[in-house]
Amino acid sequence: MKIALLGATGQTGQFLVKQALEQGHTVTAVVRNPAKLTVQHDNLKVVSADIFSADSLKPHFKDQDVVVSCLGFPASFFSGVTGYTASMAATVGAMREARVNRVITMTSWYTEPNSGTQSPFLIRFLLLPMIRNVLSNMYEMERFLQKTEDINWTVVRPPGLKNLGATAQEFLTHEGYFVPDNNAQAAVGRGDVARFMLSLLNSNAWVKKGVAFTTK
Repeated sequence: MKIALLGATGQTGQFLVKQALEQGHTVTAVVRNPAKLTVQHDNLKVVSADIFSADSLKPHFKDQDVVVSCLGFPASFFSGVTGYTASMAATVGAMREARVNRVITMTSWYTEPNSGTQSPFLIRFLLLPMIRNVLSNMYEMERFLQKTEDINWTVVRPPGLKNLGATAQEFLTHEGYFVPDNNAQAAVGRGDVARFMLSLLNSNAWVKKGVAFTTK
């Protein structure tokens, strides 16, 4: 499959590049600084573009089968986070121009403002308030995708992220903002996030849906 990948130089994106190439996919990595991606492969093309500009993204989306986004934007205590909505608006605009209608993107558990009320004490009262402006912009992006009629989107919601490679562990999934399972891990490796996102390429199970997942 031909994949246009946003966020390829990030921690999750690097795992996804490696796994996608191992699986035989063709990857166009759309990055701000091509020098940051040191991987070389016959099926990898690295291009530079402005992720907030549909006009800049459009030529790189042409003839692709799917757009996958591993973009992440840090919390800010002094200003709101807008990167998720701004980049997705540009992405969807470019997809429409390039006639690509499938996008897989990642956010997080607990993006919906009231979804963390049953979370563990430290997460609910310490972690979530610290990253609320990130989660709020993720949620706004999710709402934006829900309003599109012509885009086959999937939002992947992992829990906490560890900088670890892929495992062979079974995935637990739930159509919601977290996985309500006592066996659910509260953190997953970024390699498993990449593994889960790539598993959706040949599945319609989560089209036009948000799926929280973790591993057993």
